[in-house]
Amino acid sequence: MRTLGQKRAEFALQRVTGIPAEAKERFKPFSAGAPTMILQNGFGQALAFWVAKAKGKEKGEHMEMFNIVKEWLSYDNGDVHNRYVIKTDSPADFFSAVSKMTQSQYLTAQKETLALIEWVKRFANADL
Repeated sequence: MRTLGQKRAEFALQRVTGIPAEAKERFKPFSAGAPTMILQNGFGQALAFWVAKAKGKEKGEHMEMFNIVKEWLSYDNGDVHNRYVIKTDSPADFFSAVSKMTQSQYLTAQKETLALIEWVKRFANADL
């Protein structure tokens, strides 16, 4: 039996190794500062900033991190059943779901995001 931490690590490893080589050098320092940005500015505000910073680009460190978080919060595969938000394709639908959360759900999603980003950060800095 694997722990939730191990499952987070596996998910993070798959996503970090899938980041294009040209984006990895910019992703590394960005991932290091992502938890601080969430704690200082707020969960939803930080994610909205990342999407705004991406300026409609599909790739890049901001959109990569946003997509990793968005996918994890609705990840349902095998024995992992994250249902923090419904699975969405668009950032607008994701933010709509986040805005409808109760305070308890919002804080739980933030905590889960911070736990995931710790793994993302470690793998990004390991140059995998």
